[in-house]
Amino acid sequence: MDWIQAIEIFATVTGIAYVVLEILQKNAMWVLGIFTGIACAVSFGLQHVWASMGLNIYYVGMSVVGLIQWKKASEQVGEGELHLQELPQRVAIWSSALLVLGSVVLIQVLRLTGDAAPVLDGIAAVLSVIATWWLAQSYLQQWLLWIVADILSTALCISTGQYWMAVLYAMYTASAVYGYFHWKGNGKFVQA
Repeated sequence: MDWIQAIEIFATVTGIAYVVLEILQKNAMWVLGIFTGIACAVSFGLQHVWASMGLNIYYVGMSVVGLIQWKKASEQVGEGELHLQELPQRVAIWSSALLVLGSVVLIQVLRLTGDAAPVLDGIAAVLSVIATWWLAQSYLQQWLLWIVADILSTALCISTGQYWMAVLYAMYTASAVYGYFHWKGNGKFVQA
């Protein structure tokens, strides 16, 4: 096993722990997200998958934002309770516009940079940016975005030969399906 594969395995193990904590809505998820994000950024960078590399750097920053947001929200519902916020219509509209325009622009940029899989990388990255923001806000619908983004990321990893990362994203897909129903059945809505 070489060091590149070791990074992928580390990212897979920490990523699985991350998604379990996400489903349970534990603040420790955000701390683990920093380590997973760094490992994934290195792995994608080594494979010249630039949007996914940048996305994982974004995840590191969003881990700080998410931790602050979730601590505030958990104070409203009590320790151990799942907190949700209603998805405002304006956020859904802006997010849809960002998905379309951001994907078109990012795919073109990725083609210019020699990205290994610009279409999959670009769309998955933009979807994941939106889903991460929605996650930090505790919108239930973030899980639906993750299902699509994770399916695309699984295909991306297979196409670039990152098989351990493909396993991680396949597990993320299954976890997102479970997470949606878990949050829907157990979450309590709080005020923003």
